[in-house]
Amino acid sequence: MNLDLAEIETFLRVVELGGVSRAAEDLGLSKSVVSKRLSDLERRLGAQLLYRSTRKVAPTDNGQLFYQSAKQSLQELEDAAATASAHEEGICGRLQILAPMSFGTQWLAPLMGGFMERYPGLEIGLHLEDRLNDFEREGYDLCLRISHIGDSALIARKLAGCARILCASPDYLQRHGAPQSLEALQQHHCIGYSNVTWRQFWSFGDSNGEELLSRIAPRSRFTSNNGEVMRELVLAGQGLALLPSFLIHQDLVSGALREILPEARPRPYSIYALYPRSRRASRKVLALCDYLHQHLAKAPWDQA
Repeated sequence: MNLDLAEIETFLRVVELGGVSRAAEDLGLSKSVVSKRLSDLERRLGAQLLYRSTRKVAPTDNGQLFYQSAKQSLQELEDAAATASAHEEGICGRLQILAPMSFGTQWLAPLMGGFMERYPGLEIGLHLEDRLNDFEREGYDLCLRISHIGDSALIARKLAGCARILCASPDYLQRHGAPQSLEALQQHHCIGYSNVTWRQFWSFGDSNGEELLSRIAPRSRFTSNNGEVMRELVLAGQGLALLPSFLIHQDLVSGALREILPEARPRPYSIYALYPRSRRASRKVLALCDYLHQHLAKAPWDQA
């Protein structure tokens, strides 16, 4: 069977972007060319790969199986091409990265220049998004997440620790007083994180954040889906918040923010680089993991 690589690549982008129009724009082609490539590929395979409607394009069962196999095969072809490349260590091609918004702007973006200098054959695509995405399906090679990792379908490499700290501004504490117990938190104004799909609880442990002591449902006067916005409201004296240490490390050092109830801390998160267990990690993914671990393993916010 003679398969056309351009048809396969077009099919992958249609599945990943969810439509012919978006794929055509991404590939710099007309919709008619994209549609023809899809039809030709289905004719070559003798199987329907996509369900088409006026609103949506989605893979059939056969299409989903073909997508997974074709994605892995193209990755292996890219690895083979990279190995033969004259670039440093043969690492070249396009690397698509998904990362959290605040961490991406404050810590990841400043590191990318050095990474690009080290590997001039790479083209980098960095997308910042706090919500949990099906990053493999959307075409990303690597995802950075700040969380607890329990998905066995993913390989997780820890890059750095990340405590979560209950904090407030000196101004707020002067006006409202500092809570003396976890139960007293419910009497205070809180700044909540809205980018969750379940009712928000603050879970506290011992000073290491390990042994669970209490779960509190905060009374959030203000919520946001972005940590930097939450930080600004806390700095403005509008309430207490649980914020990641990478975001407020300098504020704690300078005294602009103060830690509340340090004897009872939330269970700490870690910063992970994730990639699918279903396919072998490419050399470019491993190169980025090594580079980030080198620069973040001794991150200032993660030092005891």
